[in-house]
Amino acid sequence: MRETTNLGTLLDIAIDDKRYGTRAVLQGMRLQLDPGEIVSLIGASGCGKSSLLSIAAGLDPHYRGSVRLRGQATGGPNPEIGLIFQEPRLFPWLSVAQNIAFGAPAAAHDSARIDALLEEVGLSGYGDALPKQLSGGQAQRVALARGLYTAPRVLLLDEPFSAVDAFTRMRLQDLLARVAAERRLTVLLVTHDIDEALYLSDRIVLMGGRPGPARAEFAVELTRPRARTELAGAAMKAAILDSLHAVHAI
Repeated sequence: MRETTNLGTLLDIAIDDKRYGTRAVLQGMRLQLDPGEIVSLIGASGCGKSSLLSIAAGLDPHYRGSVRLRGQATGGPNPEIGLIFQEPRLFPWLSVAQNIAFGAPAAAHDSARIDALLEEVGLSGYGDALPKQLSGGQAQRVALARGLYTAPRVLLLDEPFSAVDAFTRMRLQDLLARVAAERRLTVLLVTHDIDEALYLSDRIVLMGGRPGPARAEFAVELTRPRARTELAGAAMKAAILDSLHAVHAI
């Protein structure tokens, strides 16, 4: 198991009701994350996973409920909560370094911090490159560096590795696991890949069916570092697949 700091809940997400027009997307959803924990959200498309992440990141105020960080309500985007999207979403006219620091006040642009982040994600020397000069995996590494620029306590990721090839995806998963461990980050990951969830997570939360609370939760009792071929993971994968079928048969 990933070691946590036993300081109680770090991020508490309570969504009483979230709608798009008259359509309910999330109702009675409660999710609590402890310091240093990696939690994956899985479920079919349209079950509210990305909506939950948008609310947690402070990008969507149109819901009933609350998001609390260390017991304090958040009101909009918070530098202690980083967000990484499915696509890198880099600005093509800005350099890698400028993309990493984008959104921070000009006076807060710290070239030493940018260089350190580039080294951390395996892109030393790429600060002056433009996004068009990067591969898909490199672009997503830049997105990870940008998400880490404000030194967040919590990192939210919305299917961040789904657009790259299988080998690159495994390398990015290893990068995320290493960065999260070294920084003692709390991570909430949306993914459709059960193998990815098993490899990275301490808990897997199943969403789906009708709008409502989480349908099932699985504790991943695997030591770290993890082997992708661990038999215990294969047995849990079968249980998760059974639960997915049961939820979406409702």
